[in-house]
Amino acid sequence: MNITEFIDTWKEALASDITPGKREILQRFFKTGPGQYGEGDIFLGNTVPAIRKVSRLMSDAPLEAVEAMLSSTIHDHRLSALLVLVERYRRNRKDPSARREIIDFYLSHTSGINNWDLVDLSAPKILGEYVCQSGQPDLLETLSLSENLWEQRIAIVSTFTLLKNGITLPTVSIATRYLTHTHDLIHKATGWMLREMGKRGNEPLLLQFLDRHAAVMPRTMLRYAIEKLPAPLRKHYLDLKSTVK
Repeated sequence: MNITEFIDTWKEALASDITPGKREILQRFFKTGPGQYGEGDIFLGNTVPAIRKVSRLMSDAPLEAVEAMLSSTIHDHRLSALLVLVERYRRNRKDPSARREIIDFYLSHTSGINNWDLVDLSAPKILGEYVCQSGQPDLLETLSLSENLWEQRIAIVSTFTLLKNGITLPTVSIATRYLTHTHDLIHKATGWMLREMGKRGNEPLLLQFLDRHAAVMPRTMLRYAIEKLPAPLRKHYLDLKSTVK
């Protein structure tokens, strides 16, 4: 089977497992209208489990085929390509050169990782794992300085894996940088990572961050960050925010 035939087979597998009515729901949910963050994104109407099933079957796909799918205008194709990369990265845990190849591919194709689910389902398990093992948080710092919204989200969401392994500095560093960010999707992702930091045995560090920054944090970021704190603490930090006009 040549590359073109392989790609066609992959696309046909996804097209054969569409959930009726799902396409319209996803188009609205992922804000694909004019001027919205997902403007122009096209959905087939697959569920994530259905895409995972196809991706497992395609996990040995040549990178040329993965590249073609990740360059597709169809969201389901891009998600499937990323899930193939996730699976391949997991399987090559004992092969540093293969993992580095996947990292280089991932970082050079961020233009196709252009909605929040694409980021969230791939970044922690590929880039987050790599940074955790290699000790190269500068990769995340560089992405956080990008002007691209999705690369910025990749940077903060990748720290989820670091937090699971007790590494907190990159999360704090990037979250501090994002205090003045203007986009809701960054506010949500940053608040989520701060909340995870607090949940994973680092509540004193979360409280320290909030003591310093709660008054100036974007409200959505603050609400996400304090979600798991006791009610009196949540009220305290929201009151700090309310005092700043």
